[in-house]
Amino acid sequence: MLDRRESVRDKVIYGGVAEIGERGATRDCVVRNISEKGASIEFSNVIKLPKEKISLTIARKGRSFLARVVWWRDNFVGVAFSSEKPYDLPVSDLEERLRKSELKKRQLQRRIKELIG
Repeated sequence: MLDRRESVRDKVIYGGVAEIGERGATRDCVVRNISEKGASIEFSNVIKLPKEKISLTIARKGRSFLARVVWWRDNFVGVAFSSEKPYDLPVSDLEERLRKSELKKRQLQRRIKELIG
């Protein structure tokens, strides 16, 4: 099979959510491969998709992409990302909170040692 992609795709397994249609219906999906310009996604069952734009959100990458359907076969779909600028998901402060929590834990452990020993 001839590969006509403009850029190399990385094989991945990312959970995603596709927003389909104007009513904002969403469907969970699995991103099987991804590049700067597109992705291959898999749905749990056969799905009807609009030929216009869909929105694909990949939480693990912290990104959401506007995309158009290029091909589909059963429950597998190939999409090309729109040239419109994708938007970033809100940044989680979990890492910062974890760092502060670990620092507080070490301080408490030192204080306990002082009191006991």
